[in-house]
Amino acid sequence: MPCKMDRTDDEMESGVKAGRVGRERGTEDPSGSSSSTLPLQLKAMVRIRSKYLRRMRSEHGASPTSPENSTPTTRPERSASPHRRKGRRRTVMFPSDRKKYLPKNKDRSRAKPFLFLFSIVVFMQVYNAIENLDDHVEKYDLDSLERVLNREVFGQEEALETLMYHLNDYLSTYAHQRPLVLSLHGAPGVGKSHLGRLLARHFRSVVGDNLVGQYFSLHHCPLKASPKNCAKELVRRVTEVVTRAEEEERIPLFVLDELEVMSPPLLDVLRTLMQPKQSNEFLNVIYVLLSTLGEAEITAYTLQNASASGSERLLKQTLGKVHPLWAEPGVELIPLGLLERSHVVQCFLEEMTDEGFYPDPTHVERLAGELAYHRAGGKEYAKTGCKQVVAKVNLL
Repeated sequence: MPCKMDRTDDEMESGVKAGRVGRERGTEDPSGSSSSTLPLQLKAMVRIRSKYLRRMRSEHGASPTSPENSTPTTRPERSASPHRRKGRRRTVMFPSDRKKYLPKNKDRSRAKPFLFLFSIVVFMQVYNAIENLDDHVEKYDLDSLERVLNREVFGQEEALETLMYHLNDYLSTYAHQRPLVLSLHGAPGVGKSHLGRLLARHFRSVVGDNLVGQYFSLHHCPLKASPKNCAKELVRRVTEVVTRAEEEERIPLFVLDELEVMSPPLLDVLRTLMQPKQSNEFLNVIYVLLSTLGEAEITAYTLQNASASGSERLLKQTLGKVHPLWAEPGVELIPLGLLERSHVVQCFLEEMTDEGFYPDPTHVERLAGELAYHRAGGKEYAKTGCKQVVAKVNLL
């Protein structure tokens, strides 16, 4: 019975195929049956049934019926009809490189927003600090100070450049790790004391009289006075000034002259005041030390090299043997070189003008020729600088 049913199905498929071919050729089946008369539902049922039977045969094996009664089933050939329904194409999805998303179940790091905010805060603080640098320096009017020094101090261009560099760098901010110590050394008459007076006068005009101190060793601590009492008095004066400066948020200035005659207890006190590990008010202060110590080394170096610039290393070795104060890393040594004859002439012209004398060039040259000079490299360097200028002008 199954074989019969299969045969009937094959005949139906053969009839469908014959009718399709006849329709394409324009002829009909001689038996009068045509595939066009078969409804579409029946065709679909036949295809589904034949497909189901072929699957059953492949699963259960061959039929037990005899080969005489059984008719071999042949797979019908598919027609190349233009009306054949195209199968669906499967689209393979690949991951896109344009957008990358994190899995929903993966927690994002919470440190990134805080790190971003921290970077913004640090940037704003640095920006504000840079903006405030010029404002802090402008309070001390260092441009005016530089013009005055270049106009009234002769023959010390390199020393003045170094001095202004340290002042600009230190006064650009209010917070410091240690005080600024500028130690100026040179032979008598090269302008050390005059330079100290100009610094004190300028700082009095910008920070006030009560924040500027001048200390002369022979005047404030005579040879007959007790060095310990002088040391206590110096500490008291410094403490009073720096405390007042801390309240006003300003940087005070101390000018200490004649350190070559200062007693060791006073030098020890100065070394203690210049240490970095102190309270904040003792760190925001400028000390200017004036001394003739090391004048022999500076004179020899200037005569050999025509300049005192570069003698700092030799000077530091010499002064370190005098007292450990000058061996401190925070002490900036500034050597002042010898004055040439042309610089002495300028001193005479200025002094004579201040005293009301007519500065006759011939008379000035004659006065300058009365001084003693070192001669080296075709130049003349005054042994006493401008120290005797005032005395000679007063004799006119």
